[in-house]
Amino acid sequence: MKKISIVTACYNEEENVEALYQAVKKIFQDKLNDYAYEHIFIDNASQDKTVAILKRMAAGDKNVKIIVNSRNFGHIRSPFYGLLQASGDAVISLVADFQDPLEMIPKFVKKWEEGFKIVVGVKEKSDESSIFFSIRKVYYKVVTRLAEVDLIDNFTGFGLYDGSVIEILKKIPDAYPYFRGLICDIGFEKATIEYHQPARKRGITKNNFYTLFDMAMLGITTHSKVPLRLASMLGFGTAILSMLVALGYFVYKILFWNSFQVGQAPLVIGLFFFSSVQLIFIGIIGEYVGNIYTQVLKRPLVIEKERINFSEKDQN
Repeated sequence: MKKISIVTACYNEEENVEALYQAVKKIFQDKLNDYAYEHIFIDNASQDKTVAILKRMAAGDKNVKIIVNSRNFGHIRSPFYGLLQASGDAVISLVADFQDPLEMIPKFVKKWEEGFKIVVGVKEKSDESSIFFSIRKVYYKVVTRLAEVDLIDNFTGFGLYDGSVIEILKKIPDAYPYFRGLICDIGFEKATIEYHQPARKRGITKNNFYTLFDMAMLGITTHSKVPLRLASMLGFGTAILSMLVALGYFVYKILFWNSFQVGQAPLVIGLFFFSSVQLIFIGIIGEYVGNIYTQVLKRPLVIEKERINFSEKDQN
């Protein structure tokens, strides 16, 4: 009997984890009863009752496995680490807030059985704010254009990954992995299934402007050198433009010495313009340096506080 691993990263999701567990269990009982399964919850040091609820669930069902982190290791590292702990023949990443439609699970498994090692969900529509959805779509298009690999538009990480893919990911020593990019970088043929993302029904989202910006910068700096090249080219361009403007002012002043007054406006405008350009370029370089710094430290993805219902062969 083949085994499917469901991996759910959670943080302060006391209102969702038990309902999600029951819903996943029902899908395997009703539609996927030919498969064994495990549901791994990796908790990022929740401050509410999430861990207590997970432990109660695990005590009554050995299919529920829990990893509790020693602290909050962020929205990038913890979900990725959870995927690496799965022991199934295929692994499905599933968020805790029901925004990944559960009815997609049998569809993913069907495509996997057809021979696809990677099956991804593509968010065609969403019940979230139309403004945020539009911003996300623009971001995906920008990153796709800049990236050196073919990324997938509107792909959040929701999908199924063959066990061989997980083994490849284990060999990649990335301390701060951009999972959506790594999946595309592996190069296997992918099946895509479109879905409509529902709105969160319980609790509040843990994403904020910083986490979204962090993900955006990680995607760009991990898979593209284009911003650095643009900074260099624009730097040369503005330098040449500055020299031409300065030469023009100098010639005009020589020709009209007594009547031409330069004034302070061009100087102030030029100063603020070039200062802002420099700050942008410094910020871009800083993002790349920060990414390099994170990799050089070679810190573990997470540090576990405890794990429950894992057998000895599951230990990694």
